[in-house]
Amino acid sequence: MEKGPQTFANHTQIDPPFHYFVAVVFTLNVLIAAGYFIYSFFSGRWGLIVFHGWLLIFALALLVAVTRIRVYPIRVQDRVIRLEERLRLMSILKEPLRSRIGEIQDTQLIGLRFAPDEELPGLVQRALDEKLSRTDIKKSIVKWRADNSPRV
Repeated sequence: MEKGPQTFANHTQIDPPFHYFVAVVFTLNVLIAAGYFIYSFFSGRWGLIVFHGWLLIFALALLVAVTRIRVYPIRVQDRVIRLEERLRLMSILKEPLRSRIGEIQDTQLIGLRFAPDEELPGLVQRALDEKLSRTDIKKSIVKWRADNSPRV
């Protein structure tokens, strides 16, 4: 759990096993494979060039796979957030703002998730009128509504 209240400054999280181990290992693997490929290329030995070229391609494929495997759940999480926020907006907003929910961009919905119910109508109005970005919306929140769900 978090040490203090969640705010704009501390709401993003690093996943140490992924960011400091997995990502580093797979990136180093690509760099090492590239080094061997370059070395074999300048050695002029075609057998080594082909072998190390294949290792480089394989290392790149692994890095792309690990990255995509990490990104897909985050995209699903964003879709769930959009659905939750649209339902929340339907229950909180009054007309004419309620009829404008469809105008709110997906990234704005993701930013609005941290706004408490009492700040939501004003922020929605500003987001629509001023075309606020996700970051601008988050910075505009006075009383942060923490998301204490486990991180993907």
